[in-house]
Amino acid sequence: MLKTQQQLLEDEAKILASYAMKNAESAGRVYKEPEDPYRLPFQRDRARIIHSKSFRRLQAKTQVFVSYFGDHYRDRMTHSIEVSQIARDISRTLGLNEDLSECLALAHDLGHPPFGHGGEAALDEVLQPFGLHFEHNEQSRRIIEKLEKIHPEYDGLNVTKEVLDGLLKHHPELYKKYLEFETSPHLEAQVVDLSDEIAYTNHDIDDGLRSGLITIEQLQQFTLWQNAEKMVSNEIGTGISLEDNDKKDRFYLRVISTLIKLMIHDLYSTTHENLERNQIKTVHDVRAHKGMLVGFSTEMKQQLADLRAFLMKNYYLNPKVSDVIDKGKQILKDLFRHYLDHPEKLPHPSDENVKASERLEVVIKDYLAGMTDHYAEEMHSKITNS
Repeated sequence: MLKTQQQLLEDEAKILASYAMKNAESAGRVYKEPEDPYRLPFQRDRARIIHSKSFRRLQAKTQVFVSYFGDHYRDRMTHSIEVSQIARDISRTLGLNEDLSECLALAHDLGHPPFGHGGEAALDEVLQPFGLHFEHNEQSRRIIEKLEKIHPEYDGLNVTKEVLDGLLKHHPELYKKYLEFETSPHLEAQVVDLSDEIAYTNHDIDDGLRSGLITIEQLQQFTLWQNAEKMVSNEIGTGISLEDNDKKDRFYLRVISTLIKLMIHDLYSTTHENLERNQIKTVHDVRAHKGMLVGFSTEMKQQLADLRAFLMKNYYLNPKVSDVIDKGKQILKDLFRHYLDHPEKLPHPSDENVKASERLEVVIKDYLAGMTDHYAEEMHSKITNS
């Protein structure tokens, strides 16, 4: 059976909850363009994000460990894919728009610079003397709106306004002049925000254990880990010997998977209660509501806070991680000063009309934020050895 766009819209109207963001209710694109007869708008947005150069570069940008630590640690791309998977599952269960959630999950880190959150801090620091700042969600939106080039007549990917709004989910109060929603973003954006938290908390535990920077014994002090470990033990029985290192590793992979399940199930029940209690029936109700509707219970929030405090102290701030990130921060600071003093060395000299419309500091910021770790290191080596 070949389904047309109209049939897909009809299916969506039957399947999605009344408070879900539907393609038929989209505010549309900035630049008008013909509809695809066989695809919905959010489907097309997803394709444009995946096929963008910025998305491809995520595979060489640090999540926590820079890539040369090993092949099995997460990078920005694998993190984004994991967020996407979690967001799709949550959206499906809550009756939300999976395609829109996936768009936001895949795009939420497009604007992240090299060297993880250290790189973000470094760019923000060098921009502040010029009255500017750097925040990766804002940069993600800038990439999609302006920096990517797919059409001869306009800049950006020309995605729907719902995708643009959702990318500013972390700090919507800073961007009121851009946004369609009144006080809160649509539920799909809220889902992605929490999916991001679920993904990085658990894959950072996995990577932390793999690196040896944290241990099982340390994690066993936390209630959330204890609950997950008990569930896995009950599931597989007591026959497994944890003296076998291979079985032990696989057992604790199941524990991490169960941690994800516990968080998601808590989010389901809490969000359902929030929607019912606040009588949320429409997208307008969501946008007008003050505060987030997708969330964790008070108990889960505290358990997650305890776990993240432990990760901050023992993982993110561990010298094996922080020393390399600090080196990356210095690389970006040096590159910024170099291009500020030598703007003629910036790439794309033929694009002077674009540069002339932007402050030099913004042009440099865009260039550095788009770099991969290795490319930033390569450019830094060139300027220090020249």
